[in-house]
Amino acid sequence: MTPAAAAGGAGVGAVPEVLFVCVHNAGRSQMAAALLAHHAGGRLAAASAGSAPADRVNPAAVAALAEWGIDLSGAVPRRLTEDVAGSASVIVTMGCGDACPAVPGAAVRDWALDDPAGLDLEAVRAIRDEIDRRVRALVAELAPAPPA
Repeated sequence: MTPAAAAGGAGVGAVPEVLFVCVHNAGRSQMAAALLAHHAGGRLAAASAGSAPADRVNPAAVAALAEWGIDLSGAVPRRLTEDVAGSASVIVTMGCGDACPAVPGAAVRDWALDDPAGLDLEAVRAIRDEIDRRVRALVAELAPAPPA
């Protein structure tokens, strides 16, 4: 069994989904989902949601990923629901407190990360870099690249 299948019991041919959850779904979780989609190359699906979604994605988060050629400009915060959480193989929480989901069969991880709300671009870059480091490790664990 592949590490990805073990992570959430994905069936043959299924692509496991990683759900990133924070309060506003406007910074950390949006950046994490975009970075996972970028690094996983289709081996994992990425989604994000928030317990109390903001009206828009944090412009500093959009700018920080744009520096790396990743476009978040069309992203829209969405509410965390049972349906959204229920499709995830792995759920990564980022400070959503009691609103974080408990989904039977999903592996849950908590990443303590600063909230980029109200921070300048330089501070958001540091958060982006830490999220990128963690996302790369998660991709390597759940969906290692096939041997060359």
